[in-house]
Amino acid sequence: MNIKDVMNYENIDFSGMERSYFLLGLLSAFENRFQAMADRTMEEISWKQFFAIICISLCKENPSIKELAEILGSSHQNVKQILLKLEKKGFVNIYEDPEDRRKQRIGLTDYCRNFCERNNEKTTQVMEKMFEGVSQEQMQTAISTIIQIENNMKEI
Repeated sequence: MNIKDVMNYENIDFSGMERSYFLLGLLSAFENRFQAMADRTMEEISWKQFFAIICISLCKENPSIKELAEILGSSHQNVKQILLKLEKKGFVNIYEDPEDRRKQRIGLTDYCRNFCERNNEKTTQVMEKMFEGVSQEQMQTAISTIIQIENNMKEI
């Protein structure tokens, strides 16, 4: 499979492109298209805001802003802006860590949990449609590849 099978770029010659560049371009274009689709699908919040909620919910304890920034792979300032918007909409509480007043922790609200429950069926349908025809083996290969590339990036 090549990029012309995935996208409609008849005027571009990809034949001389190194596969690593092709993959990075494909990932970048995919992320843009996915974000646009997810933003249209979600009500009330953007995909980036929803992703932050997902990451917060996966933490064993309420994460600090710094911890969440590391998980999201984003800067402290960008994450803080996302969280302030979520707080204004009633999705999260930002509070001082009782043991270390320099840290701010993030907790999900009941409103957020109800929102996730209301949207669970819709998000499940979207995910099933997106991954239709993708085998578990293909999924594991993609996951392993991205993890290896990310580990390599840490050394740069």
